[in-house]
Amino acid sequence: MTVTVFGAEEQTQFFEQGYLRLGQVVSNDAIDALRCRVDDIMLGKIRYDGLTMQLDSATGVYGDIPENTASFKGATLNYRRIDRLDLDPLFLTYMRHPLFREITLTLIGPDVSMFRAMFMNKPAGRGTPLPWHQDIGIGWGLDRNPICTIWTALDKARPESGCMQVVPGSHRSGFLNEQHFVSEEDQKKYALDERCIHLEAETGEAVLLHNWLLHRSGVNPTGAPRRAFSVAYMDADTRNAKTGETFPMVFGKGV
Repeated sequence: MTVTVFGAEEQTQFFEQGYLRLGQVVSNDAIDALRCRVDDIMLGKIRYDGLTMQLDSATGVYGDIPENTASFKGATLNYRRIDRLDLDPLFLTYMRHPLFREITLTLIGPDVSMFRAMFMNKPAGRGTPLPWHQDIGIGWGLDRNPICTIWTALDKARPESGCMQVVPGSHRSGFLNEQHFVSEEDQKKYALDERCIHLEAETGEAVLLHNWLLHRSGVNPTGAPRRAFSVAYMDADTRNAKTGETFPMVFGKGV
């Protein structure tokens, strides 16, 4: 089922659970176009000045992930992360979907910027585990913590392909750790196995996530990639805590 309005029922579920399944909000052809576009970017067929790109860890250890830098690192489908996909017209159009406008208007206000428009990849037969964390903290370098991200599965996400795990309702515990990742003590307190669920998704399915929701993901030993597109939306007045600069506008004045 696809959400068509962000009404009272949808808002209640989001604030209670920390996530809301939106369904597939664009056509299969549009999703296929996004999949092809990101593959073309990874293979160097399309390039944009300003993209930052990060290869997957060769060892499967999170601490061994190479730096995310503004340079093309060779034609390979083993990129782990690509940022600033708002520079691409297909991804930018998707980011500005009318439903996403309605959601951000309700949760944020009329003027909305984005912290990141990010491709995340669990390449076929590999992938790096991502420990329990919240999408907030000092590492984001912002003067305030955003509360909403829209995550879209570009491939079906299943436990066997390292899909996201979440702890429903954990966002209501607040901001746990300024360093982004959750301490072992807090994991034992808030991320007990019986509270965790696999957030499975079909190809093209979008999910609204509260940035304070505890989540993690595993590796992908299957023969197919598990790709996703994630956009963190925030108040346009949000600034870089060090430079005072604002971020690219998505909705509102000055887009």
